[in-house]
Amino acid sequence: MNHPQRLPFIDTLKAIGAQLVVLHHLAFYGPMSDYAYALLPGVIEWLSDHARIAVQVFLVSSGFLAARSLAPDGRLHTPTPLLLLLRRYLKLIIPYLAAVSIAIGCAAVARAWMDHDSIPAAPTVAQVVAHALLLHGVLGMDSLSAGVWYVAIDFQLFALLLALLWLGRRWPSGRARPIGVALVTGLTAASLYVFNRNPDWDDWGPYFFGAYGLGVAAFWASGQPRARWWLAALALLALPALAMDFRSRIALALVVALSLGLARCHGGLTTPPGLRRTLGSYCSRISYSLFLIHFPIALLINAGFSRWGGTEPALHLGGLIVAWIGCNMAGVAFYHLVEHPVRAWPERIARPLWRSPAPRW
Repeated sequence: MNHPQRLPFIDTLKAIGAQLVVLHHLAFYGPMSDYAYALLPGVIEWLSDHARIAVQVFLVSSGFLAARSLAPDGRLHTPTPLLLLLRRYLKLIIPYLAAVSIAIGCAAVARAWMDHDSIPAAPTVAQVVAHALLLHGVLGMDSLSAGVWYVAIDFQLFALLLALLWLGRRWPSGRARPIGVALVTGLTAASLYVFNRNPDWDDWGPYFFGAYGLGVAAFWASGQPRARWWLAALALLALPALAMDFRSRIALALVVALSLGLARCHGGLTTPPGLRRTLGSYCSRISYSLFLIHFPIALLINAGFSRWGGTEPALHLGGLIVAWIGCNMAGVAFYHLVEHPVRAWPERIARPLWRSPAPRW
């Protein structure tokens, strides 16, 4: 199936979500927000407590886009799911390891400049290996940078979706699609009603599969002849879970999923105003780089202001603005110097690893 390269509506959502994540970490971590709190208590408190909910935008849109690429009609199309999974891992891990290395260096400098509980401790070898394998969360190890948990969860969610669709395809061809859809819907419901209500699961994919699965289902529903009825059925899947245990993150996930589905139905997914298309697409394109690199940069700026800035609230409020601009500049630089140049590496690495050696007769 031929898809446009960018979807500006999703790009705009992701661009806004990425900025909220950066602002959340600036408000939540480091001493600058503690000093600046006296000037903007309501704003800093909201960013610290609620802006992290923007992660739901990424979970839902990731599910939507994964359905679009893996199984647009509900049936897994790729003949080599393990190769696809390996490529996904490499796509995530190559820039991720570069960012973690930078984070380790920035944390070392920050420890020399200030004493604050937001600074990660010097890493152990086991920690570094666990991060490289995206297992630090499930092994209970401290993160080396804020937000790296999401990379591990993104990979788990992709692997879960791929596995469920592959299981569906194991049935006779006429049943592959309905069984695959039923398996994905079943895990989505299990997440909404069970896993997502238990914080002990928050290092595992099933905890987040409710939001991710809503994105998958929104793509499938919006491609049906009576798309609005299917989207209404999707809402009916989630609303009782909210009535049972209201969670603002799930409410937002449902709103985003329905918005994406309705936008696709009405052609709004690909036709926003021109400025949004240009700015939103670029900001979305660099969002992964921004997500990876912003915390070590913010930590370094926090440490600098802590050491040389005194305790004046206005100065530290200015420091937060400087840090926000610095994080975005670092995101742009990291994208152009690291993420973009290595974009072809996953394919180059995965193909030779996947091919079996030629037999020697």
